[in-house]
This record gives sequence, C-alpha cells and structure tokens, in this order.
Amino acid sequence: MNIRERLLQLQKTHGWSDYKIAKEAGLSPNTVSNIYKRGFTPSLATIELLCKAFGITMSQFFAEGNMIETTPELQELFEKWSSLTDEQKKAIWQVIKTYEK
Repeated sequence: MNIRERLLQLQKTHGWSDYKIAKEAGLSPNTVSNIYKRGFTPSLATIELLCKAFGITMSQFFAEGNMIETTPELQELFEKWSSLTDEQKKAIWQVIKTYEK
C-alpha cells in the first residue's frame, strides 16, 4: 500500500475530511490536497504529524496487515498499564479474564 492509499484508508476509518486531517495534523489544507491530487510524496516529518493526528505510530502507518490503531483511550490505557507493578497487573488481568466469554 502506498502513502496516499494508507492516508485515504485512515481518513475513511476516522470519517475525517481533508480539512480535518490538515487541522488535526497542524498542516495546511494545501499539503493534504497535494498528497491526494498531485501525488505529492510527503516528508517523514509530515508523515509523523499525520500519524500523531490519527493516534498511530509510523510503524503502524507503514505496516501491512492487521495492526491495532491506537486510539486516545488505548494510549491512556497503555500509559497507565506501564506504570503498574507486576502484582497490580496480575490483579487487573484476573479481572479482565472474568469478562471473557
């Protein structure tokens, strides 16, 4: 998948307009338009801004196949999880397992 296709995929998933992408990434609307309409290849810095806007890493952006996109909620969960002790993680994991079918 090329950069333009991946960006279109993310746009569709999030339901964002070209303008919303530009606003969330801190880019000019012309930059986003150039990627779509003129086949402009964005710099790595621009791709990084787009990734931050969509809440994903650059690895996730370029990955083929099924990778989980990090929502703000998941990002917060990961940050909190990493600060827990092993005992706390084990206790929470047991609670989570009680909800499995």
